[in-house]
Amino acid sequence: MVLNYIWIAFFLIAFAVALGSFLFTGDTAVFKAIIDATFASAEMAVMDIALPLAGVMTLWLGLMNIGEKAGAVRLLSKIIGPFFHKLFPGIPADHPAQGQLLLNFSANMLGLDNAATPLGLKAMASMQELNPDKETASNAQIMFLAINTSGLTIIPISILAQRAILGSANPTDIFVPLLIATYCSTLGAIIYVSIRQKINLFNKTILLWLTGITAAIAALMAYCLSLEPEALSRFSSFAGNGILLLVVTAFVGGGFYKRINVYEAFIDGAKEGFSTTIKIIPYLIAMLVGIGVFRASGAMGYLIDGLAWCFDAAGMNTDFVGALPTAFMKPLSGSGAKAMMVEAMSTYGPDSFVGRLSCLFQGAADTTFYIIALYFGSVGIRKTRYAVQAGLFADLIGVVAAIIVAYIFFH
Repeated sequence: MVLNYIWIAFFLIAFAVALGSFLFTGDTAVFKAIIDATFASAEMAVMDIALPLAGVMTLWLGLMNIGEKAGAVRLLSKIIGPFFHKLFPGIPADHPAQGQLLLNFSANMLGLDNAATPLGLKAMASMQELNPDKETASNAQIMFLAINTSGLTIIPISILAQRAILGSANPTDIFVPLLIATYCSTLGAIIYVSIRQKINLFNKTILLWLTGITAAIAALMAYCLSLEPEALSRFSSFAGNGILLLVVTAFVGGGFYKRINVYEAFIDGAKEGFSTTIKIIPYLIAMLVGIGVFRASGAMGYLIDGLAWCFDAAGMNTDFVGALPTAFMKPLSGSGAKAMMVEAMSTYGPDSFVGRLSCLFQGAADTTFYIIALYFGSVGIRKTRYAVQAGLFADLIGVVAAIIVAYIFFH
């Protein structure tokens, strides 16, 4: 229901802005821009997202089937079962979804988007099997979506690379602030959903795991800070690709050890890839067209200008306002937010306050509406309950944390 209202709002706001622009200036260009955006967004949903995703989905669902038959996913479930059983009480401790969730979160943290999406879709399908109401999001699915939309990424290699391309003197200087901001976003998501689901965050198991994860991230952060930029880039590439290769090798090796037909297991799992991709295309088109119309109308620019006026009227420092387009675009469109980040660094400089803050916004959260449309659409969820609110709350925490740490580190 929330997505319904948001989708309608995109079109109504876009039409109102376009009509207002025409009445005041007589310019009809905005109408053409909106219509062009509808067709371009629909084409992008299929050609740039769905079709490439079909190949990746086919590959990873095949590998996941090997891992499940070999027992690797169940082994992961046993390792993290005590923690996930408290955080996802609706999932049995030895259920394969536990291992699938861990693989998805790990891929996201390492910035392996191509691997994370199929793993996440597989986890969502497993949770849907446990869901008594197939059209309504379960508690476990909402917690999963909230953590995903919080965008926890330990090694933001794409952002660091973009800073280097644009001539930053020290591309990695945003590493610590970004890690702090994205971790705050993730904690905010967990806390919000836990309160709504009455999960006791002071449970000993949850506290021990969160403390351990925090300590591990801090240790990794300290190690990465000790590296030179070139060495950090090599380490990031090695960590991401090395762990991914290890997972693939472990799955195939485990299948060989258990004497299963690895090839047939891959084919059986891969068959789901294309059908799953076809199923999510309508959801992708609907969400991306709505976002494209909203953006093409110029409504985003008016929103930023209005906020700048409000902050200035309140006597607040407005140095951060130039980076806000990235923050507002991130929940709507990953490619749009990246374009805003690049534009901010190109306009103000990659080592300027706005340039650095735009990078923090890009890495502090994820594309909430896209992720919800993708994952819920793949299993036919129509009633999202408070999933959108949880995702946007995590985004807000990430934005606020990014602004605070940017003022601490760079202002």
